[in-house]
Amino acid sequence: MNKQRHLLVVSGPSGAGKDTVVRRMMEKYPEIEISVSATTRLPREGEKDGVDYYFLSVDAFEEKIQRGEMLEYVHYCDRYYGTPKSEVDRRLEVGTTVVLVIEVIGAANIKKMYPDCTLIFIMPPSLEELSRRLHGRGTESEEAIQKRLLRAKEEIEKKELYDFSVVNDDADRCAEEIYSILQKRLEE
Repeated sequence: MNKQRHLLVVSGPSGAGKDTVVRRMMEKYPEIEISVSATTRLPREGEKDGVDYYFLSVDAFEEKIQRGEMLEYVHYCDRYYGTPKSEVDRRLEVGTTVVLVIEVIGAANIKKMYPDCTLIFIMPPSLEELSRRLHGRGTESEEAIQKRLLRAKEEIEKKELYDFSVVNDDADRCAEEIYSILQKRLEE
């Protein structure tokens, strides 16, 4: 069994619906587990430490980097985001399919370390819809939203680096498409 095939990396611009799509897929297919990422941003309403993210101080995050405990990390929109190595390795070791929801830079680094993993880029239906979603959150300033939209354009240009690209025009349909891709990869 190729354990790397059990690693699914999902990326896309902020507001593309990555977390929603992955959550829907996991609700329907409980054999899939998400790797909990770490971040230095503050929790949004309803988010729980250790469930949605590990919410860390900048100092704590940088200490983990220095100790080699982060599989990948990125400084994105003035915050750190990264994947604790232990979160991935313990799941892959027992053959669990694990999903990483990470940024484009991190995805490229993961592909180098786990060349047989599957990279999927989630696209918004349009940039206009992406803007609507970001504004609809009501959690960020207009300046932060504009930074995210600018970054989204840069990220979309990198979608060709992914094994697959899917459009999130409906979260349930998108989740099914990703699950189907994953199943085909596991059968290869």
